[in-house]
Amino acid sequence: MIKLNKISLIGVNLAKKDLVFTFRGPLAGKCDECKIRNVCFNLEPGKSYRIKEVKEQINPCFIYDTNKVSTIDVEEVENTYNVQNGKRLMEGSSMELRSMKCDYLTCPNIEKCNLLNLKGNKKIVVKKIIGKISCPKGYDMREVES
Repeated sequence: MIKLNKISLIGVNLAKKDLVFTFRGPLAGKCDECKIRNVCFNLEPGKSYRIKEVKEQINPCFIYDTNKVSTIDVEEVENTYNVQNGKRLMEGSSMELRSMKCDYLTCPNIEKCNLLNLKGNKKIVVKKIIGKISCPKGYDMREVES
């Protein structure tokens, strides 16, 4: 299946080719007043995207600290999660994601281990075990694709 690229908007300071981000969904408040909000919110909440191209078009924005957003061309990428290794973790298995509730704030994996981009519980099917994650607290963690 061919995945089509989409046009969206992101803060100018975040607009870098190959950046992968997870779209969290529309923001309440000032976004309701924006005339180009449909371009910002044409992505699916909870899905991950990679910036394929940063366009020249810059637009005003009430939300971002620079008050500007860049126009970007994105493609959807598979979601990946960090999970604790165990006997039942294997490709093709289903599991419920659980936050590690880790307090190691300077760890580069804290968002993915604590599942900060998810709301509530989520069941996944493990498509691929990508590899071992280096954990400063010593947990046996794996990055998986669903």
